[in-house]
Amino acid sequence: MLDISQIISDYGPWAIFMLVLIEDFGVPVPGETALISAALLASQGKLPIAWLLPAAWLGAVIGDNIGYAIGRLGGRRLVLRYGARVGITDERLGRVERFFARRGGVIVVVARFFVGLRQLNGIVAGIGCMAAPRFVLYNALGAALWVGLWGFGTYWFGEHFSKALKTFGPTALYIAAGLAGAAVLGYIVWWCWRRRRRPSNLS
Repeated sequence: MLDISQIISDYGPWAIFMLVLIEDFGVPVPGETALISAALLASQGKLPIAWLLPAAWLGAVIGDNIGYAIGRLGGRRLVLRYGARVGITDERLGRVERFFARRGGVIVVVARFFVGLRQLNGIVAGIGCMAAPRFVLYNALGAALWVGLWGFGTYWFGEHFSKALKTFGPTALYIAAGLAGAAVLGYIVWWCWRRRRRPSNLS
């Protein structure tokens, strides 16, 4: 089993580049988890964020393009024949293909945020013969959004959380978290109450 924290500590941005790259052409490794962990370390000053984010983006773009090439050159039959070793089944592939049949370009962007879709979207785009320039464009955009959310977003949150902890202490943060949780719970209760009343208002 991979010790992600140790790999990140030993190899830094290079580890993120390789893990994300490998995950993005179908191999089930925890690339997203590694990116989040590395971004948290960067927020503590243990990794250079200026190298981490480009490394993750390049890994994502190159990995998906490798997947695209596999799908384009190998075809569905070859992908299923050898992909079973890394969890690419006919059922999973078919599910992603149905998504692509509706809106391929949008799926390339959005798929990156979902486990399963992220690993297969390049392969399916290749099998479906999506035009290479179009795939590269949407893939680069999706990778940038994904790295922005899980890389920079985690870094920003971690950095500000550490500062808030030093400034206000843990008690104030627990109170803030409790208030936020109460607000979310209150909204859910209000939404459910409103939904239950709606049929009676229509009758």
